Amino acid sequence: MSDTTKKPGAAEKILSTRRNFLGKAGLGAGAALAGSTIAAPYVNAQVGPIKWRLQTYSGAPLGAHVIKPQIDAFNAAANGEMEIELFYADQLVPTSDLFRALQSGTIDAVQSDEASMSAPVDIAVFGGYFPFATRYSLDVPALFRYYGLKEIWEEAYSEVDNVTWLSTGAWDPLHVFTVDKPIRSLADMKGLRVFGVPTAGKFLSKYGLVPVTIPWDNVEVALQTGELDGVAWCGFTEAYEVGWADVCNYALSNSVTGAWFGSYFANSGSWEKVPPHLKELFLMSIDQSHYYRDVWYWGGEAKLRVEGEKMELTSLPPAEWAQVVEDSKGFWDEVAGSSPRAGRVVAAFKKYAETMQKAGYPYR
Repeated sequence: MSDTTKKPGAAEKILSTRRNFLGKAGLGAGAALAGSTIAAPYVNAQVGPIKWRLQTYSGAPLGAHVIKPQIDAFNAAANGEMEIELFYADQLVPTSDLFRALQSGTIDAVQSDEASMSAPVDIAVFGGYFPFATRYSLDVPALFRYYGLKEIWEEAYSEVDNVTWLSTGAWDPLHVFTVDKPIRSLADMKGLRVFGVPTAGKFLSKYGLVPVTIPWDNVEVALQTGELDGVAWCGFTEAYEVGWADVCNYALSNSVTGAWFGSYFANSGSWEKVPPHLKELFLMSIDQSHYYRDVWYWGGEAKLRVEGEKMELTSLPPAEWAQVVEDSKGFWDEVAGSSPRAGRVVAAFKKYAETMQKAGYPYR
């Protein structure tokens, strides 16, 4: 018998991950905390509850689903030891200034994608909607747990002063909704002014779409006045929930990507002041929020595409859509060349897509 140690294969790595799962928290920083929680008693000299201010990227109507239930649950479970005050898009600082405000301690925590909040990391382009990186909401946690994205995100933010990345989860797919100009061909995109997230907007600008950035609360009025022709920000569930489906008459059924990458961040100083049991509680509430959104979006997208009556569905011709998919490969390669770490993320996307394709139904 050979003494050579056999290297663990993919199956063993997955089983090992599953065995250790109960000892680690979700997709974020809880893994490091799990060992330290028992290592030494925590001494809290603070008088009164810990007070945090958290600002989300979302406006209040959307926030009622993507963040408020979590914060309400955490505050109740914290039993007076900690209290988080929730602020919606642009209430304390503009969304584009969220990262700087988090670094300085103006706010204690943030829920957003990296691209919208101008995070100064080389992986910021992957936050939000990265074209064709995902097809389903479960793709996001699978990529973080099994394909190395968790470690890449931790590495990137370890190089940034005073910001701690906590967790990333899936939101909805990306569709384009327009007021009175239906999109039935790529030529119809030319000149359309749309509110949207930066990365997807950059990709779609190849076809003439004009990304416009305005405060979230101003979007509906801008659609009504003609300042905007549409939105490229969300899926059907959000469009109906926040009222944009009441203004937009057309929905492009072709989805540029299947799930948005949304993350939670904390000011490092604020995070260090939180006792271990409350850190674990907050991470658990984040995981519960990820689960809530997965179900809310997944069920809502299908139901509203089939039963929704507020918008007419349009689609691109198959040949043109195939061209968009093909164009995304060049976009991936361009981003991969921007930094070695970005290249590792794109490599993970490619490996994941290849694996899902080989796995077949129900994965692809």
